[in-house]
Amino acid sequence: MKSILEGRPALKQEVYKIAEVAGYLWQNGWAERNGGNITVNVTELVDDDIKALPAISEVIPIGVTLPALKGCYFYCKGTGKRMRDLAREPMDNGSIIRIMDDCASYVIIADKAVMPTSELPSHLTVHAHLIESGSNYKATVHTHPIELVAMSHNRAFLGKDVLTNILWSMIPETKAFCPLGLGIVPYELPGSKALADATLKELEDYDVVMWEKHGVFAKGLDVMDAFDQIDVLSKSAKIYIDAKCMGFEPEGMSNEQLKEMTVAFNLPK
Repeated sequence: MKSILEGRPALKQEVYKIAEVAGYLWQNGWAERNGGNITVNVTELVDDDIKALPAISEVIPIGVTLPALKGCYFYCKGTGKRMRDLAREPMDNGSIIRIMDDCASYVIIADKAVMPTSELPSHLTVHAHLIESGSNYKATVHTHPIELVAMSHNRAFLGKDVLTNILWSMIPETKAFCPLGLGIVPYELPGSKALADATLKELEDYDVVMWEKHGVFAKGLDVMDAFDQIDVLSKSAKIYIDAKCMGFEPEGMSNEQLKEMTVAFNLPK
């Protein structure tokens, strides 16, 4: 049986971009075992033949009704699947799903009946909010960046924008490429509705959200955009921690220098 990607270069390119990012997450040590999730809205890449494909799974309840997702299609990392395996074989370790007309359930249509991540309701809730708000963002990524998670263990960093300002000040590119900074969600049980609700609230003001003692959740125009923002924040965290390990408090860029950057690059204030 041929893959849904055959003869569809745009869809194939998008899925292999997801595979590329999955490899980066593993190589960086951010995706131990089956840790992390990726969900991408691929509706715009779906043709009439895909829309006519039969389901290869039972109808599966989402657990929440999301009217904005009617008729949408998503690539989802599989539950229990490893990022390192997804990087090599994305259609064996993830699947494409179709949201049903009731907007409360979905079916898997390709390539194999790989069940999506158990955190799918949270991811889809974010995607629904993005559509409702008119956003062009298509991708959500959850992963466990080592240095950022380490910094979340310091209570002093968890006040509003405290960590954002530290990370922005470490290297100019961080504010340039992650101009909204880093939102903070205090610890909640992984996979819980409370975590999903708190994340959704923070994503109104930020593109990347830190889950205390757990990891980050990012949204982006595509999966590479979401990864890039996490990557620059992680680089700043490494610089901060390396300086501390060398025995000194890093000076960081001054407020005046950050303001200068904001004006020069027309960044959000």
